[in-house]
Amino acid sequence: MSLWLHSLGARVTGFALAPATDPNLWAIAGCCSRSIIGDVRDAAAVRQALAAADPQIVIHMAAQALVRESYRDPLETYSTNVMGTAVLLQACRTLHRLECVVVVTSDKVYENDGAGRAFAESDRLGGHDPYSNSKACVELLTGSFRDSFFRDGVPIATARAGNVIGGGDWSEDRLIPDCVRALAYGAPVSLRHPDATRPWQHVLEPVGGYLRLAETLVRTRGSAPKAVNFGPGQNSCCTVREVVEAFSARFGGKPGWIRDPGEHPPEATALSLSSALAASALGWVPQLEVAQALSWTAEWYRAHRAGEDMLCYSRAQLREYRKLLGRSS
Repeated sequence: MSLWLHSLGARVTGFALAPATDPNLWAIAGCCSRSIIGDVRDAAAVRQALAAADPQIVIHMAAQALVRESYRDPLETYSTNVMGTAVLLQACRTLHRLECVVVVTSDKVYENDGAGRAFAESDRLGGHDPYSNSKACVELLTGSFRDSFFRDGVPIATARAGNVIGGGDWSEDRLIPDCVRALAYGAPVSLRHPDATRPWQHVLEPVGGYLRLAETLVRTRGSAPKAVNFGPGQNSCCTVREVVEAFSARFGGKPGWIRDPGEHPPEATALSLSSALAASALGWVPQLEVAQALSWTAEWYRAHRAGEDMLCYSRAQLREYRKLLGRSS
């Protein structure tokens, strides 16, 4: 997101915790006019950062974003995701130049019965695990702030996407980083739910969607949607083990995978999104099939392993993706 905004000539202020891993994408390719290390739950720090930046557009992506971590520490998850969002939206009330707010939640906000049908924005919110439920709470909270404090003012919308892949992620308990680490050691990847189906997409897809949503909120205000799914095409839904096998072949190595024999907290077996509203209201459609997304991701990690300039490489992938957007519009 930061690289994309910078390429558009935007003055970008970032507010986030320090990177949790080494290496990390921020150190490799971070690009902000100003970067502030802080906790989104710190009301004074958030208010001060927003006042100094005086933004026209706020894109809220700060979160505890891991399902397993939400089982280990549910209070931290709810605190960060729900109260962090409340702190940010409260601070936004003091801004004078603000034109829109985009709050990023998750594709997991829906009450999932495991049937595998594609969820639409009008479906019931829920979420069984603490992470998913906390993001559903964020949806309700955002709606409450919008109706209570921004009804005739700044437009606010939520964006729902998830299961993104792409270069630069080294987080724990994420599939592609787990694959990269396993391949580096020549070990099989340990999978908790190898047959679970997810809608996989390259990270540039939803990032482009968030920017398109922000643009629409500013230009059309009252008629812009209040919540939008940004999911891949239906052909990009595949199982966890299929992603591991395809990524390993592209990265260079076939260590295989094993089923983790331990006890694991439950996760949805099937998840799929309908992006019909994004197409009709925003003109947004995904550009990359899952095979392309996996290739772009594997190529990024291979380039990093080879010692290439990853800021230049990341910018090149962004330019290539934006060319695809130009050809499809």
